Amino acid sequence: MAETRGKVCHYTDVPAEIVGEQAPGAAMRWLIDDTRDGAPVYALRMVEINPGGHSPHHHHNYEHENFVVEGKGRVFMDGRWHDLKPGDVVFVPANMEHEYANAGDTTFKFLCGIPVTRLRG
Repeated sequence: MAETRGKVCHYTDVPAEIVGEQAPGAAMRWLIDDTRDGAPVYALRMVEINPGGHSPHHHHNYEHENFVVEGKGRVFMDGRWHDLKPGDVVFVPANMEHEYANAGDTTFKFLCGIPVTRLRG
């Protein structure tokens, strides 16, 4: 873990990392985390999904807190798809199957909070 320090920057100053084949058209910016910033509990990412893109259908042992910033999207959870627009919030409990998809013709962007590495297990 990096030394804990304060941080102020524009989100575009943080490089977008392509997720890969399991999530076509998706990239993540690790805005705040333990590795780069020494955050002790909470990591914050900006997820960006291009038109036609999506995350994998998956689950894991930690929760997500999401805030939709831009674009139109959908999230699959509780066995069905939910439409998303800017200003919407999503809470995905641990171990719940979920998937995010772009449902528009511009980039779908949302903030995603998760526990830091040591708490994700």
